[in-house]
Parts: sequence; C-alpha cells; structure tokens
Amino acid sequence: MSVSGLKAELKFLESIFDPNHERFRIIDWKPDELSCQFNVTGEKLLIIHCNITESYPSTPPIWFVDSDDPSLAEVLERLEDVRKGSTLLLQQLKRLICDLCRLYNLPQHPDVEMLDQPLPAGPITQERKHGPPDEVTSEEEEEEEMGEQDIDLDQDLDHYDMKEEEPADGKKSEDDGIEKENLAILEKIRKNQRQDHLNVRGAVSGSVQASDRLMKELREIYRSQSYKTGIYSVELVGDSLYEWHVKLRTVDPDSPLHSDLQVLKEKEGVDYILLNFSYKDNFPFDPPFVRVVSPVLSGGYVLGGGALCMELLTKQGWSSAYSIESVIMQINATLVKGKARVQFGANKNQYNLARAQQSYKSLVQIHEKNGWYTPPKEDG
Repeated sequence: MSVSGLKAELKFLESIFDPNHERFRIIDWKPDELSCQFNVTGEKLLIIHCNITESYPSTPPIWFVDSDDPSLAEVLERLEDVRKGSTLLLQQLKRLICDLCRLYNLPQHPDVEMLDQPLPAGPITQERKHGPPDEVTSEEEEEEEMGEQDIDLDQDLDHYDMKEEEPADGKKSEDDGIEKENLAILEKIRKNQRQDHLNVRGAVSGSVQASDRLMKELREIYRSQSYKTGIYSVELVGDSLYEWHVKLRTVDPDSPLHSDLQVLKEKEGVDYILLNFSYKDNFPFDPPFVRVVSPVLSGGYVLGGGALCMELLTKQGWSSAYSIESVIMQINATLVKGKARVQFGANKNQYNLARAQQSYKSLVQIHEKNGWYTPPKEDG
C-alpha cells in the first residue's frame, strides 16, 4: 500500500474516533505508528499502541497495550485472526473495540459500524462523518458541493503526491546511522521472513508481533552509540531473529572485572563476556531468557548454569516497554555492581542451557514467595 493510501485510512479513523470520542480515541498517528485510548470508565483509560510495518497490509499491524492483564493479551492475540483485506487496520480496530467492550461489559458503540464502510474518496468532513443534513439539497447545490469536493480532492491528492516520495525518504531516516553491513543483515532477515510466509504456514518461525518488535530493537541497537563504540556487539545465532549472542566488550575500567578481562585476553585471546538472549513468540510481553555462556564468573548475580539473578528478567519485573539495549546495559552494570570475577581454570562445561533454565526456575519460585530485595539508595 502507498503512503497516501495508508494516510487516507488513518485520517478516516481519526475522523471517527477523535480525541474527544466517548469510547475510543485516536490520540496520535504516523504512517508507522498509532496511539489510542480506550475509555473503560471516566477514570480508567487503556493506552494502546499499534506499529504498522513497511509491508502493510501484507503484514498485519502489531498491537501493544500498557498493561500486564492476561485478558488484554488474549484480546490482542485474537487480532491475528483478522489478516485479510485492503483496510486491515480498520477491521482489526473494529475487532479490538468490540472485544474490549465485551471484556468490560460495555455496550457496543454504534460508531464501530462505520469501520465497515469503504474509505471516502475525498477529504473527511464532519458532514461526511455524521451523515447529510435532514434537508434535501437542490441539484444546483449538489453540483456546487460536488465541485467543491473535486477541488478539495485535487488539493488533497496534490498533498499526497508531494509526500509520495516518503517511502524512500522514510526508509532513509529509518536506516539513518546504520552501517552498510548491518543494513545487509536487516535485509537478509526481511527476505527470510518473506520466504517463511511463502512456505507452509506451520513452518513460519516466531510470530509477526515478536518479529516486528525484534527487528525494531535490532535496528535501534545498530544505530546506538554504545554499539558503535564497541561497548557491546550483537550477532544472530544461525541467522535467527529469536536467538542472539551479545558480547559485553567494555565494563567499568575501575572494576576488578575489567582487569580480569584484560588477563583473559592475554591468556585466551578473548576480551568479552558472551551472553545468550533467546526470545519467545509472545515477546515483548515476556522477557528474553538471558544467560552467561562464557567465561565462568563468580559473583555478579550469576547463578548456576549461567542464569542471571535479576528481577528485570522475570515476568514480575519485566515491562514490554523495555528496550533490549537498556537490558544489555543494565546487565553490564549489574555484573560490575555484584563484583563479578572471572574464574580462571574453571570447568567451562558448567554453563549450559538446561542448568541455566533450572536455576532461573528456582530463582523465580523463591522470589515469588519471598519478594525481591531492594538495596538502599546509597548502594545504587
């Protein structure tokens, strides 16, 4: 779909669900993003976000809600059942509003039915939104009105034509600051995803929601200064978007861990801490599973098998709003704060996925029962 077609769809939505609508409100929109509110009561508002992919409508929009309520997660998951149609965004939004009304025992709002209408050919007006006046206009008035609409439509299309180059410009801004080799990786991932969707449906790995968010996270990482200056690096394991190797290459230079990494480089030619990040289909609603692969560490809140003792990485402490780069930097700081040290000569086989998962499971059970310890502010 062209940018002009998508904008027409978004403008149509905004004309129905303006910021003062009693039930559902379009607060802000861009060609790749939509921010909405669902008014549950006069005091309770649900904040809902929608990411619109470059390949829309071939790839459905991705919906997020600022809540950990599993009922809301189920509502959003059901939107994946609505996958066909040139006005896919309108149909998903209709399903979303109807399901939310049922969830909160609210009457269905009549404006929802307007989403079944074809997109208007001309600019959206209040008259078009609410229907014609009761008086029947004369033929002359109708002709004059049609003439005005034709002028408005020409002006509106001129506006769209001026913006028609936005896909190229938008791509430039989206990719701005990303090195060529990383752009090649992103393009390879996109091609692999397209190929997956051409294959048998059961062969598709991951979910559209998770894949879209992970692509966004990877793009932000490639653009970040911390990545470019070598504080950390990221590699996809087997070209999979759902498993990353993250190398922490720079830690606090005043820490014992920094000194240990210098010694490790002299002894083994390795000067980084290797982390494994794995993601499930319901990311970003569930946190990634993160473990240390090498070297073997003591302290630093590293558990048996390489799991990490961090509330941030549990469902209890996780938020879908967290960026992966912020998680990487937090792990970096936590290792230093926990006085992590490299265990030279330790059995390297003691870190593995099975042991890490078991340690993580035990950790979650303990803290669900006893809570998490929050250190005094002076401790950081």
